[in-house]
Amino acid sequence: MSWYLDNVYELNKESPYTFYVPSSEVLDKLKVGDLVKLIFVTKEEEDDGFRGERMWVEITQINGEKFVGKLDNEPYRLPLKSGDEISFGVENICDTEHEDPTSSNWDFYFDTKVIVSDDVLEKREFNFMLRDNPNGEDDSGWSILSGYEDDDFLSDSENFQIISIGVILNIDDSILGFIQEPPLCAFERNDEGEFNKIDDYDWDDYLNG
Repeated sequence: MSWYLDNVYELNKESPYTFYVPSSEVLDKLKVGDLVKLIFVTKEEEDDGFRGERMWVEITQINGEKFVGKLDNEPYRLPLKSGDEISFGVENICDTEHEDPTSSNWDFYFDTKVIVSDDVLEKREFNFMLRDNPNGEDDSGWSILSGYEDDDFLSDSENFQIISIGVILNIDDSILGFIQEPPLCAFERNDEGEFNKIDDYDWDDYLNG
């Protein structure tokens, strides 16, 4: 079974708000003896869907952005063993032992929950957002719609999911400009593709309907 190391920057480019990469502040702290986590990927997917493993490697040499280390895990299936020498670059490091100063941002992206319609996830598009009062610590109060849902769709709770806000930011992060707007508020995308606040939204009808 052949394998390679994933490029975390490419993965982060595809999902910038849900795939964590260590900050430059953390990477600059790395020294010999530190543990870093790498993503070992099989070149061909196995019949059972196995694609690889995330494993810790202890750094033994550093040359700029190039590293050598020894595997600090016992692989589940890959043809490697603990202690094997691994050569890798900074682009392969998906985690470290160090506290990351950007962790609060990532906590927000992962832990803040929104209600989203399945149509948004299918189309990867949303055009309407409203914020009700939250129902819990992680609940943001935001509900996010594509704008194409009909009344039958909206009346069926099975058509909605609770997900991390980072998934929505991967689709369109322009909403960061107003995501902290307090409840009750509603926003709609205009013909130019920008979100505008709806000042006359009928909250009485929404809350009592």
